[in-house]
Amino acid sequence: MNDTILAGADCTTMIEVRHGVDQVDRELIALLARRFAYMDAAARIKPDRNAVRDEARKSQVIANARAAAEAAGLPVAAIGQLWDQLVEASIAYEMVAFDRR
Repeated sequence: MNDTILAGADCTTMIEVRHGVDQVDRELIALLARRFAYMDAAARIKPDRNAVRDEARKSQVIANARAAAEAAGLPVAAIGQLWDQLVEASIAYEMVAFDRR
């Protein structure tokens, strides 16, 4: 079996598509682990728990993601929703990290 991961445009079978999707999912998890490590750092650096939730920063992060999605030709609303969920999960994670310190 060939384990080469093809670009989406080069896939001709569903097996190739699924291998590509699985690889991207592994890469996304690795990137999320990096992102959540920054939440650990934020929890360590912020002076108090009330600083964990920053609505202005949340709006900025989501706006950045929406702009990048638009530039990439991706569905802006769906990406906005995903990033809202990601930021909320990050805030919840950071709260737990803050409480552990």
